[in-house]
Amino acid sequence: MGNLDIQNLKVSFHTREGIIHAVDGVDLSIKPGEIIGLVGESGSGKSVTCNSILQLLPTPPARIEAGKIEWSGKDLLRQHDEKIRGIRGKEISMIFQDPMSCLNPYLSVLDQVAEPLVIHGMASPKDARKQACEMLARVGVQRVVDHPHAYPHEFSGGMRQRAMIAMALVTQPSLLLADEPTTALDVTVQAKVLNILKELCTDLGVSVLFVSHDLGLVAELADRVVVMYRGKVVEQNDTRSIFSNPQHSYVKALIACRPTLESNPVRLPTVDDFMNPKTGKGQALKKLESPSLNLDSQETLLEVQDLVVEFPTEDGPVRAVDGASLIIRKGSTHGLVGESGSGKTTLGRSILQLTKANSGKILYQGNTISLENIQDRTRFRKSMQIIFQDPYASLNPRLTVEQALLEPMKVHGLGKSRKDRIDRVVKLLEEVGLGEEYLHRYPHEFSGGQRQRICVARALTTEPEFIVCDECVSAMDVSVQAQVLNLLRSLQASRNLTYLFISHDLGVVKFMSDEISVMQNGKIVENGLAEDLYRNPKSSYTHKLIDSIPLANRSSDFRL
Repeated sequence: MGNLDIQNLKVSFHTREGIIHAVDGVDLSIKPGEIIGLVGESGSGKSVTCNSILQLLPTPPARIEAGKIEWSGKDLLRQHDEKIRGIRGKEISMIFQDPMSCLNPYLSVLDQVAEPLVIHGMASPKDARKQACEMLARVGVQRVVDHPHAYPHEFSGGMRQRAMIAMALVTQPSLLLADEPTTALDVTVQAKVLNILKELCTDLGVSVLFVSHDLGLVAELADRVVVMYRGKVVEQNDTRSIFSNPQHSYVKALIACRPTLESNPVRLPTVDDFMNPKTGKGQALKKLESPSLNLDSQETLLEVQDLVVEFPTEDGPVRAVDGASLIIRKGSTHGLVGESGSGKTTLGRSILQLTKANSGKILYQGNTISLENIQDRTRFRKSMQIIFQDPYASLNPRLTVEQALLEPMKVHGLGKSRKDRIDRVVKLLEEVGLGEEYLHRYPHEFSGGQRQRICVARALTTEPEFIVCDECVSAMDVSVQAQVLNLLRSLQASRNLTYLFISHDLGVVKFMSDEISVMQNGKIVENGLAEDLYRNPKSSYTHKLIDSIPLANRSSDFRL
């Protein structure tokens, strides 16, 4: 068992634009068997602190300017590479955020989990595979027992993350560094992964540094919470005290930014409301009730009838959407919630005719959608748009913001002249909270939240009536998520937009939606008003989704 003690750690990145002080005088300690939650937004220095422990930072441009990282009496910053390699993966292991990019696609999952044992000379290849198989079974990856040669692409996201946990724990380390290991997972898979992590760490006596931007998630796991803001630790305390009596404005903001199932505000508070109260919008802090939309009086904009979508595979067709039906009313937000693989995204893409349906009907304004006629196709594409999950992947890295927003206008013949179109682009950027000075920048020059705002602006270029929001805030910090959700609601009110809001997060869906449909295995198992569905869920699957949400994310009055 080891004790980790970080003292006055300072890490900077030396770039062409100047020096960025990513970590600025951090003090942090982890006792044997203790689980510490390290919380903050993207850019706060969490991952840099975590990666500094095992010297995984890219040098250059990263440079550790000062400080100590003591592990079992040794300063890790003063150890030779060979010594660090002996500690890395054996005494201190790490779980990374994205398992697909961290697993080798050319090696089977079993071989990759066994590899640390072989590298550190802890077992022969045969014994290593046996121990790896036992650890994989222990974390719930039973598939490896029957399919020992299965590769990462043959596993779901949740199973790949479990495999990463098995790989980190197979050497029975003393300290586990978990860097956002559940960020993009469904609430049910997230709950299972957290339970596995908690049980294994208790059984094996492993200390954990759990890095996350979600305070609610950390509340489920951590004994103590450390909150970072702009490279500094602004508050640290036991978990109960952090939630019951937060001291720093930033910590209060992170707690308040979460959309919960109990609260129903018109607008979510943002970090700026707390950090800059004089300039922040005061109405964000009021617990106002959202004005209810009279759905009975709203005309139907879009209707889906018995939609079936199948994908061919070697083992026969897989039915991704199985007889789904729903009605979306004009000016409303219809939430679509379910786990990964439930068919949510396929249904959304089918509505937009991006995925071909095998049978069923899609009616838009009472007319069956048919894209055989090129004029109908152009008119349809103009009136319906989509905002994808990953803003970086959905923006062309070779196009500036101006070029990306002008392109749809040119395709649909909008605007009288180039000057008129550029004026429209500037107005759209201002509408989503950006300015004219961003016109000539490229996607990589923006933060995740800013990139998603650009995607929202691009979706609005054709003046659509209906927008599919496909997991568009799932991987964002809670504060950035609050900004984008507030933006979507304000645009809906000013433009009378209709949304299909797809997400696995029931708290986010409830905040955004008037009605909610719950999908499981391609079927819609429950429909209802957002408030009614939460208060009185009829399906056992909906109960399961609600029960999987961390307690702190269910109620704004959460107390441990």
